[in-house]
Amino acid sequence: MGKRQGGAERSKCRASRYWGLGALVVLAVAGAVLAWRAQAPPTHVAASGPGRSPGNVVPAVARRETRPTLDPALFVGKAALAHWVAREIPDTLDQLYCYCECDKHMGHRSLLSCYTDGHAAT
Repeated sequence: MGKRQGGAERSKCRASRYWGLGALVVLAVAGAVLAWRAQAPPTHVAASGPGRSPGNVVPAVARRETRPTLDPALFVGKAALAHWVAREIPDTLDQLYCYCECDKHMGHRSLLSCYTDGHAAT
């Protein structure tokens, strides 16, 4: 009976070693992936911060809408805030679809187009 019990203890010990080794491998792979991602250059440059303005940011994708947004000072309240945000993140808005179907009726190319002609304020 002593042999059987000793064999079971050895197999439990081996199983825990394999689990520990497996966890170590997973952690090593995760660390390597994180280190590789940290060295990769960013795909998009943020438009805010000191020394940066929306005019000197290079878009990651070619824009569909090329007209500038209207000046937020022309509006009041939430409309002014919306136009200010549109001026800060034009690349993001240019990738979004406008659900009012202004692309069919007004010739807009993206949500950014709504902020170039006053349509967003109505």
